[in-house]
Amino acid sequence: MPAGLIALALGGFGIGLTEFVIAGLLPEVAADFHVDAAAAGWLISGYALAVAVGAIGLTAAVTRLPHKTVLLGLMVLFILGNAISALATDYPTMLTGRLVAALCHGAFFGIGSVVAASLVDPSRKARAIAIMFTGLTAANVLGVPFGTLLGQQFGWRSTFWAITVVGVVALAGVAVLVPGGPATSGPVSGAASGLRTELRAFRSGQLWLSLAATVLGFGGMFGAFTYIAYTLTGLSGFPAAAVPWLLILFGLGLFAGNAVGGRFADRSIDGTLVVVLAVLAVVLAAFALLAALPVAAVVALVLMGAFGFATVPGLQLRVLRSADAAPTLASGANIAAFNVGNAIGAWLGGLTIAAGLGYASPLWVGTAMTVAALAVVAVASAARSGPFRSSRQGRTLAPVSNGRPTIRG
Repeated sequence: MPAGLIALALGGFGIGLTEFVIAGLLPEVAADFHVDAAAAGWLISGYALAVAVGAIGLTAAVTRLPHKTVLLGLMVLFILGNAISALATDYPTMLTGRLVAALCHGAFFGIGSVVAASLVDPSRKARAIAIMFTGLTAANVLGVPFGTLLGQQFGWRSTFWAITVVGVVALAGVAVLVPGGPATSGPVSGAASGLRTELRAFRSGQLWLSLAATVLGFGGMFGAFTYIAYTLTGLSGFPAAAVPWLLILFGLGLFAGNAVGGRFADRSIDGTLVVVLAVLAVVLAAFALLAALPVAAVVALVLMGAFGFATVPGLQLRVLRSADAAPTLASGANIAAFNVGNAIGAWLGGLTIAAGLGYASPLWVGTAMTVAALAVVAVASAARSGPFRSSRQGRTLAPVSNGRPTIRG
């Protein structure tokens, strides 16, 4: 395994920790700044919006720069944002720090996916992307519980200082372990092609279908997950104190699904997505029907995480292949699509609860969105060309050699 993937995963771990750990510390932060829960919630929703903006806008702004240089700059932005949060003396400053840190999120995972794919041979690209996203899953499994505990014991600022240190270590890792390369115009290169070339990739119908699949597929899972605490306590009968431990089980599902999904996506992107989305839809529907049974709820929770995140490597690699020779901006757009899906799923789930349909209703929303994603992938697969059948077929991207990639096929 290339050492550069470890550095990318560490960066993903820090970014994932920044995104998710605030939820466990929100009451302490709100009390410190004397704001209500709704205002404090903007530290989460504002972050998500900034991720979408940065994923497209910031990526578009750096398309002519070498990827390693961009990744280093993004990690500096990440460190700065978390340091601002740790030092904040009022709510607006805290929100500013969150927004600054969020800007690097989408661009880092978008460009990082391109770099990760360039570090391995064509048959292992989805697995390489999965390794980078392992940092994000590890942030859920390990980082969030320990980060929350640290903040509760030593004050929430200590958590943000710890995240800042993680950013410094990740910056050093990227600087030392990720290979650099001169500016080239290849698809997975030391630098991306120009903005005009990148925008041309959006003429591809396959790219738009891939982005739609991401919005619907990941949004279905996340929309159900957003209200999972209410489902587990209100329907399954678990005490509130058990929810963090149940979420660790969910995180273990994410971890396993990410790894397995990457391995199978390397064999067949569309075939893997069709199977995983179909099973995910069944899991969500079963969860909705059996949520009142504690054991069944726990099993469904783990499976929801596993099959939900098993889609991620395939969805990301599908976008890279859809964009062909200019994947950098498209890759960033797919990270934005993940967050748009999160927002839509959470919004629809909230509407159903507000309408009095019960705490199982977000699971039914997730089921419907996942079925829609399955339909999109089926349509896209029927219209696709060679590169989506297998990483070994069609036009494939060779790993970087002396900073310059080649194209096989």
